[in-house]
Amino acid sequence: MTGAPTSRPLEGLRVLDCSRVLSGPIAGRMLHDLGAEVIKVEPPEGDLTRFAVPRAGITSAYFAQQNTGKRNISLDLHRPEAVDLLLRLGEHCDVVIENSRPGVMDRLGLGYAAFAERNPGIVYASITGYGQRGPWSDRRAFAVVIHAEMGLLEAGGRWRADAAGEPDDAEARRAQDPMSHADVYAGLHCSSAILAAIIQRGRTGRGQHIDVDMAEALLHVNDFTHWDLADADPGSSRPSLAPVYSPIVTTGDGTDLVIAGDPGNGIVFEGYVLAMDRPELRDDPRFAPEARADHRHEMLDIIRDWVASFDRVEDLQARLDEIGLVNGVVRTIAEAADTDWARDRGAVVEVDDRRGGVARIPQAPWRFSDAETGVRGVSAWRGEHNREVLAELLGLDPATIERLEADGVLSARAPGT
Repeated sequence: MTGAPTSRPLEGLRVLDCSRVLSGPIAGRMLHDLGAEVIKVEPPEGDLTRFAVPRAGITSAYFAQQNTGKRNISLDLHRPEAVDLLLRLGEHCDVVIENSRPGVMDRLGLGYAAFAERNPGIVYASITGYGQRGPWSDRRAFAVVIHAEMGLLEAGGRWRADAAGEPDDAEARRAQDPMSHADVYAGLHCSSAILAAIIQRGRTGRGQHIDVDMAEALLHVNDFTHWDLADADPGSSRPSLAPVYSPIVTTGDGTDLVIAGDPGNGIVFEGYVLAMDRPELRDDPRFAPEARADHRHEMLDIIRDWVASFDRVEDLQARLDEIGLVNGVVRTIAEAADTDWARDRGAVVEVDDRRGGVARIPQAPWRFSDAETGVRGVSAWRGEHNREVLAELLGLDPATIERLEADGVLSARAPGT
């Protein structure tokens, strides 16, 4: 990186984030970390993630990870005045993000057409489980359901090892994955689509409605979707580059390590022969190219015995690095965050929890040579910026805002209440 950052890439862009939980909020956070002003809209009961544990000061760490730095207003959208206020705010915004089921925002009077009537340049992004139209559009969707229906889970609720049958050592990795892939990937795709629409608006002057669904997002990011679609015979071959065939091994000091690549692959096999100094394996009929898949377990036993002979994982890594076998220690997230790499990159940052402590959340993964990006601000309490936003953007006077609060159109929850 060279030069002093002069600004954030999306400075001047204003986003109305009407989404909740994860898929929409992660899209909003990405735009915020790139410099956009993001105004999160919460119902009086609050975003569900506010009640998740562990807690970080005034709110949950989960909420802080997706919403730090966003301004926050809280409206009862079942009230006509609240709907009108939100539409008026839309006149001063570039983007609206929502992740309700199809039709919900329209019934509230807050669909794309309502915003576009007042602001033809608005980019309105909707995230749903299965899309705005189609036979599944009305279905409720959570990430685990999308995982099951889009090929990531096997019968019994286990995480799918790969598309072509699983290797001998995959059992430890078959537990259901804890990450909400479908939500996260839909959010990432949504933010990319929003930026593309903003660029197009610069040419046409028009906004548009973006339809993103979790199911298609998951198919798109799965780099082995092509395997199933090709109707490959699981008994005849394995998908190239499948990470599941990379063995997890344990050194003498008890450290787990993953070594990238299938030991049955010609180049990787030769790497192990050189690393272990076992040239005789080349002539072993069990490990002839056509026989390696049937004798995978025996090859893995040889590799594991060799790995266990190293009393220090650093010595094993030095040998693997010398040969060119890519490897990495199996770490927890907390362990990864405590590495020299994470500290040097600033991969995890501390944000003020507003009670004298901090919440630790992941930093944005981009570094720009001529712009500042990343986490900024604090996690707002619900409705914290009601007065500020409505006065600044709509010119409402204190008396009007007080009336809206007294009538329940606006609400807020201050710290400690």
